[in-house]
Amino acid sequence: MKITPTSAFAEMDDETLMANVAAKEPNALWVIHKRYHSILKSIIISVIHDETEADDVLQEVFIQIWTNASNYSVEKGKAAGWLITLARRRAIDRLRQRHAYQLATERLEKASKPSNAYEVESAHHDIENHDIRAYLNNLLDVLPVAQKEVVILAHLHGMSQRQIASSTSLPLGTVKTRLELGMRKLSHLACGSQHKVM
Repeated sequence: MKITPTSAFAEMDDETLMANVAAKEPNALWVIHKRYHSILKSIIISVIHDETEADDVLQEVFIQIWTNASNYSVEKGKAAGWLITLARRRAIDRLRQRHAYQLATERLEKASKPSNAYEVESAHHDIENHDIRAYLNNLLDVLPVAQKEVVILAHLHGMSQRQIASSTSLPLGTVKTRLELGMRKLSHLACGSQHKVM
């Protein structure tokens, strides 16, 4: 019986598979995925309590395994332990991102509410404030979630790009790109709206 490459990898232990993943052997990653996707997903769900989101995080975990397999060392312990730790950390990172987004959203809502000083203004000003808030919210809703998150953190939380990168566990370059794209899109949308009004 002829042994296919995949079946040969299936007979390897986890540590040997990880060495092959580090060498960018896709069959090795496929076997790791087959062995551990259920376990890793259950760990992720236990942290974030959302099955749909858990699938996204699990995909991120296997991308990280593929790109960072060389960081695994047999001397530090079993491959299974490394994979589980990776999944748990990724899930916690997602939980922190969700929390940061919720805080930013709450801050946006608070910033949108008129202060007592505004509440004693005329009905005309109340309507104007409402229109402005609705306009800003509509602009932000047009942005992809990833861009919306960094724009809110930067301009409502007053966080620097490095602080955003730290709190969301994103590379600084990714934060810069998302912020630049988000602000460019908002500027374009705002200009487009002004032209329509004119």
